[in-house]
Amino acid sequence: MTDGIDAPGASFPVCVITEVRRVRGNPWISESWRAIGVTLGELPGPGPAEPRLLVEGPEAAQYLWTGLRVDLFLDEAESYYHNLTVEEPACFVVVRLREDGMPRPVLVTASFDAAEAYQEGGETVYRVPLPPPLYRATEAFVLAHYVPEPKHKRALQDWKGEPDGGN
Repeated sequence: MTDGIDAPGASFPVCVITEVRRVRGNPWISESWRAIGVTLGELPGPGPAEPRLLVEGPEAAQYLWTGLRVDLFLDEAESYYHNLTVEEPACFVVVRLREDGMPRPVLVTASFDAAEAYQEGGETVYRVPLPPPLYRATEAFVLAHYVPEPKHKRALQDWKGEPDGGN
């Protein structure tokens, strides 16, 4: 494993930026949370359990979560490949609610399949743009480790249901 972003590696330090917006005129919710970005690199901070307040205004606040990683796995290479080839490649941030109701990022991935599995398991997953340095690192990993399966033609089947021997 390497932390360098220029060579294909398996693990990269990242930070997640989340935002809370005040919601007015809705009797059921008073705020709305979302992840707004992922940055590649390690920053000093309290770690993944506690956020650092970046900016706060009357309508919104943004928080920085440090101490997270994106891990690239060989068996997910096809999913990374498909993520890189869509119009808007993404990072997927899995969050869990803290006791105070604040969503805390617990996992960041570049895998469509992993994100979908977490979502199907009832987890909250935010989609954010894949930052260019992480795109390049994921691309290098895919180029080094992914070999597409060759396409095979299926044998034609008789769908008419002709009876055997014409009896």
